[in-house]
Amino acid sequence: MNNSIGDNGLKYLGEGISKCVSLTSLHLVLSSNSISEKGAKHLGESISKCVTLTSLNLNLSQNSIDENSTKYLGLGISKCTSLTSLNINLMSNNIDDNGAKYLGEFISKCASLISLNLNLSKNRIGYNGL
Repeated sequence: MNNSIGDNGLKYLGEGISKCVSLTSLHLVLSSNSISEKGAKHLGESISKCVTLTSLNLNLSQNSIDENSTKYLGLGISKCTSLTSLNINLMSNNIDDNGAKYLGEFISKCASLISLNLNLSKNRIGYNGL
């Protein structure tokens, strides 16, 4: 927590993660790391290559995740068709109604999910995003 990994650091971390093609469980705590759309895109692309994941736990709270960021993350997650457990903490970011909509649409493609825990508190999501 409270590091400065940022978008470029996440690019390199993602490159390493994407090479772990047999990974079944991934737990990343990246809160307060100045991650924005660019970093979310790198992370989403990396996660999409881990198609054997059954458990994914992402803590991206207190970053600069926005509408487009959730689109990239959601797209990557939707490629993990073996996911049974998904925990995402996106508290205190810049996610609006459309961002919540994109995330929901992509998560719904994970047909094997039996456990979902999603924290979107302290964002800019109104009634249209619920």
